[in-house]
Amino acid sequence: MQELPQQYEEYLADKDQTFVETVRPVLEQSAAGGEHGVHVRFTGGSVQALVDDQNPYGVITEGLD
Repeated sequence: MQELPQQYEEYLADKDQTFVETVRPVLEQSAAGGEHGVHVRFTGGSVQALVDDQNPYGVITEGLD
């Protein structure tokens, strides 16, 4: 399993299991690349995450996209 940067671990710390299972693989992808951060978007009743080249590595943003 990919070790995550501390800020990613802290982001996940208070989230429920379903959220973590959705977002963690994208955080791992970001950590593996080491270049870009992650954007988490809330769409209706779902959550999506993507590696975002607009975010520096280690940064997580959220939005209602």
